[in-house]
Amino acid sequence: MDLDYNPSRKSLIKNKWVATTAGIWIQCTAGSLYTFSIYSSILKSSQDYDQSTLDTISVCKDLGANVGVLAGVLYSSTAGRVGPWVVLLAGAIQSFAGYFLMWLTVTGVLPRPPVAVMCLYMLLAAHAATFFNTANVVTGVHNFPNYGGTIVGIMKGFLGLSGAILILVYQTTFKDKPSSYLLLLALLPTISSLLLMSFVRMLKTNEEDEKQHLNGFSLVSVLIAAYLTAVIIIQNILKLNLLVRVFTLVFLIGLLLSPIFIAIKAQREKSYRMLKSLLEHNQLEDEKDLLDEHTTSTRQDLGEYHEISNVTDQVTYDDSLESRGDKNLVQALGTISFWFLFITTACAMGSGLSTVNNMSQIGESLGYASLEINTLVSLWSIWNFLGRIGAGYISDYFLHAKGCPRPLFMVIMLATMSIGYLVIAFGFPGALYLGSILVGICYGSQWSLMPTIASDLYGKTHLGTIFNTITIAGPVGSYLLSVKLVGYIYDREAPELEKTCIGTHCFKLAFIIMASVTFLGSLVALALFVRTRNFYKNVIRPRVLHSIRESKIRVDM
Repeated sequence: MDLDYNPSRKSLIKNKWVATTAGIWIQCTAGSLYTFSIYSSILKSSQDYDQSTLDTISVCKDLGANVGVLAGVLYSSTAGRVGPWVVLLAGAIQSFAGYFLMWLTVTGVLPRPPVAVMCLYMLLAAHAATFFNTANVVTGVHNFPNYGGTIVGIMKGFLGLSGAILILVYQTTFKDKPSSYLLLLALLPTISSLLLMSFVRMLKTNEEDEKQHLNGFSLVSVLIAAYLTAVIIIQNILKLNLLVRVFTLVFLIGLLLSPIFIAIKAQREKSYRMLKSLLEHNQLEDEKDLLDEHTTSTRQDLGEYHEISNVTDQVTYDDSLESRGDKNLVQALGTISFWFLFITTACAMGSGLSTVNNMSQIGESLGYASLEINTLVSLWSIWNFLGRIGAGYISDYFLHAKGCPRPLFMVIMLATMSIGYLVIAFGFPGALYLGSILVGICYGSQWSLMPTIASDLYGKTHLGTIFNTITIAGPVGSYLLSVKLVGYIYDREAPELEKTCIGTHCFKLAFIIMASVTFLGSLVALALFVRTRNFYKNVIRPRVLHSIRESKIRVDM
């Protein structure tokens, strides 16, 4: 029987299922990173930027959204004592300040700032995402240690969906007013975080049917993704009036509320099991009172035996933690596997960020209409989501069933990503749709695989700091590929005295180079797979299966 059981009303709120639901809702509004193309045009026109300058600002966005070391340090130092809400509060303050200052600048309330100041605004707004992400993802891994891939996939998946969610809200409330979208980004993530942050907490308990309820969250996310895909496609075909757009938004809000019912069901089932166990325990105690003195003595002996057995189990548990050898950031930096993860992250996330940041200009150069470009940006969020949720779930399944190392999936995704870039490079009709599907899914998968692999290799104690340090590779790769490669080639190919380039030649060379970079990343991931396969087979898989068996035994008791 779980020792944390408390049949009070407070337990209906203070449990890890409600914490997971609150984290999901925060993630649903925290994905502004993937909607830069919606307001990049107003930034470029209102501030008179060329493409390289716009790419520089987008790199600052990527830098802020991926350099989460401060978020990791704050989480490690406060989450265990105070709670993750401190990290979420810090994120809310930064999100509001950054986007609100950008909105004031774009609308002319504030004078046009130097490029460096606009970069600072963008950096501050994007940096908030690392605080939201760290609080929700790391708390999820602490709450569900046996299903790290699944819970990371769920949290990262809803973050991926948030781009499409935010765009749907924008198209319903501020259609064709990108400056107002900046105001929406200043308010919505901040308000949702402030309202929900007190519910996000660490509750380290193991329950028998965790996988069942986590699958319920995954199913809800897939339904939301399918609904958003349908809405995006219909909007691309038909011109919907305001009433229909409002209805689609209201229905989406209804779907987003559904995780709370999974949380209520999970807690009710736990309460039922605990109540049943208590009644059986009381019945056994009543029967024991009727036994003779000899039986009572025997029962006392058995009680001593169970007490000794429990002590032994506790020692074994502590030893397993010690043998796990959770590493801090400095120790992780001294391992080859850390740098393998860093390089693969630079290749995958750097190239992926370069693609989504330039989606508007890529579509424009290939002759896509404005509505089609917005559709591509929205669908990117869907493909991104599928990669995140799918990679987390599939890697957990194959790890539990076959002992398959997670880095193998990183190899496959990076190789597929390389194919996606080649498709975009040659620019045949529909190439951007097909290429963005391949690149979006593979890009999203890296966001689930990398933190989970880091947790497997280095433990959960300093996970927030370690995986946020690895994500620094994302903006590093994005700067090299977006500014120094994509932006430079685009400006070189554009006609003199013009800032717009039309034709397949605008991005062809850049995407061929990015295909080569991600193929190189797949070779590095292959080296990581070879290096860690015995560790997964002999350490990670037995540990996970043992923990699952223990949780089932505790529930049966």
